[in-house]
Amino acid sequence: MTDQLTAPAPVAVAERMAAAAQAWLDALDPAQRALAHWAAPGADEETEAERLHWYYTPTDHGGLPVGVQRPAQQSLVMQLVAAGTSTAGYVTVAAIMGLENVLDHVEDFAVDWGRERGRDPGLYYLRVFGEPGPVGVWGWRFGGHHVSLNMLVVDGAVRSTTPCFLGADPASSPLVGDGALRPLGRVEDLARDLVRSLAPAAAARAVLLDRAPSDIVGGNRSRISHGDEMILLPDIWRGHFTEQRLWDRVTTMSRKAEEASGLDAADHRHLAITDEPKGVPATALDADQREILRVLLSAYRDRVPAGLAPPLDEDAVHFAWAGSTEPGQPHYYRLQAPRLLLEWDDTARGANHAHSVWRDPETDFGLDALVAHRAEHHP
Repeated sequence: MTDQLTAPAPVAVAERMAAAAQAWLDALDPAQRALAHWAAPGADEETEAERLHWYYTPTDHGGLPVGVQRPAQQSLVMQLVAAGTSTAGYVTVAAIMGLENVLDHVEDFAVDWGRERGRDPGLYYLRVFGEPGPVGVWGWRFGGHHVSLNMLVVDGAVRSTTPCFLGADPASSPLVGDGALRPLGRVEDLARDLVRSLAPAAAARAVLLDRAPSDIVGGNRSRISHGDEMILLPDIWRGHFTEQRLWDRVTTMSRKAEEASGLDAADHRHLAITDEPKGVPATALDADQREILRVLLSAYRDRVPAGLAPPLDEDAVHFAWAGSTEPGQPHYYRLQAPRLLLEWDDTARGANHAHSVWRDPETDFGLDALVAHRAEHHP
């Protein structure tokens, strides 16, 4: 065991994750392990195809659901989640999971997704790929409605922590004492403060459209590519619904969301992700605006333990916005630079349903690290 006080963060965190993952696997019975433990990343086409499938809708995310596990096993699940996130990241994940109970209340406990409970905080899934430890390749994925964490470890060091998705529905919920529960509130407010602080010339570069797309543009793609446009809701699920009533429900939701956005095909092309970042560059911002940008970037990159996020040239970051800049109105924004794509949208349910994602288009899922590992060990 390494000295975690002196070991580099990728090594120390990998060791903590390996211990937590192994403890969880050891606590499972054979039937549970069949769902929970798959082959190592890149071991075969089926495993890799499954590892690269990720979701943020209330669909089957693949793995062993928390709700079917015993309390001690559930605790071990959360210990692994805690090992791979910062304290703030862990608290945010836990709050988002709990929001399923709030959303159930918002929907009068009546939403139908073809299962016993429509909004179920037990439907968060964990799967480990490979053998946790200091040698070889392994990883894990934890996800459910509005949460997706994807980790890869190569030879005892964390090599990838993205895609990392966090959402909130409701984005804001009332608390006693005239307060509000807003798990992603700062992620929203900082960006709005930034766009509203821009001088007219900078704002003209930053605001791409006066209307917002109904979702993040990258969606749940395994890889981000030049020209990617927003994916419609029915395609962000594991397969398509076999029951017509459920298919009708999700397609109706998608159609209404698109109609409410007011975007047409040309608008979607205008908002497409491109290799050359859109928006205003950080170099055009003044000192106060740069500080807002710095804190906003941290709100995404600090979801994981310190020392895991890849280096970032802040000067290369571009900030783009679409939609209203007024609080409570539909809006979207994007931060982009080499090895960085951050997206946010809050449009649904009266702009009270937020999505946010951190991606590294070059190294999502650690695909670059896998290629290097194969070249070294399996030439």
